[in-house]
Amino acid sequence: MAEKVDILAIGAHPDDVELSAGGTIAKHIKEGKKVAIVDLTEGELGSRGTVRTRYEEAANAAKILGVTHRENTRLADGFFEEDRDSLVRLIRQIRHYQPEIVLTNAISDRHPDHGRGASFVSRACFLAGLLKIETSRDDVPQDKWRPKAVYHYIQDRYIKPDFVIDVTEFKDQKVEAIKAYETQFYKEGMKGPKTPISGKDFMDYIESRMIQFGRDINVKYAEGFTVERTPGVNSLFELI
Repeated sequence: MAEKVDILAIGAHPDDVELSAGGTIAKHIKEGKKVAIVDLTEGELGSRGTVRTRYEEAANAAKILGVTHRENTRLADGFFEEDRDSLVRLIRQIRHYQPEIVLTNAISDRHPDHGRGASFVSRACFLAGLLKIETSRDDVPQDKWRPKAVYHYIQDRYIKPDFVIDVTEFKDQKVEAIKAYETQFYKEGMKGPKTPISGKDFMDYIESRMIQFGRDINVKYAEGFTVERTPGVNSLFELI
């Protein structure tokens, strides 16, 4: 049976969603929207932590944000491709959650899984709407479903956003969700190998990026997104 949500946030790795769209998710949940998260991989190639700790941290982060459901597609970290089996796995999840909107990885980024994930998710969203692709979940046949919009959050490398969302009220909640990944991000006294995201300067960068996007709309903190298809509005005043 489908678990209908308003927004499905998808990331190549556990923590992708929190880092770039955590404030947006928290904001929409407060507004009464249902949100689920799907992680494409278990992040098993990460230098820090283990698959077990990544699942525990992802569950804690989801609880902090208040998402309805979270699950993992269990594709291969670093090696997933747009083959039929992998796409069908995600199609099942899209049809299960029947989202109106999908949020997913940046169209291009430092980590190749991010740009690959963006293309992969976009393709799966389209294919999920095709009647002749038959899928089932728990032995129950699924109906076709295509989200109305796919928006890409912005990750490590700067991309000029097509729109930004004021998340000032939810900045602290977002940071708390990020810090739920205790093996990945800075914590005083933490041990283990240094990575591009494990230093205190990375958390400063996350805040600075939100400030940068916030400046575009004259608020303190914001998150930016790019679009695949130009959205339509009924009035010019919906844009101000």
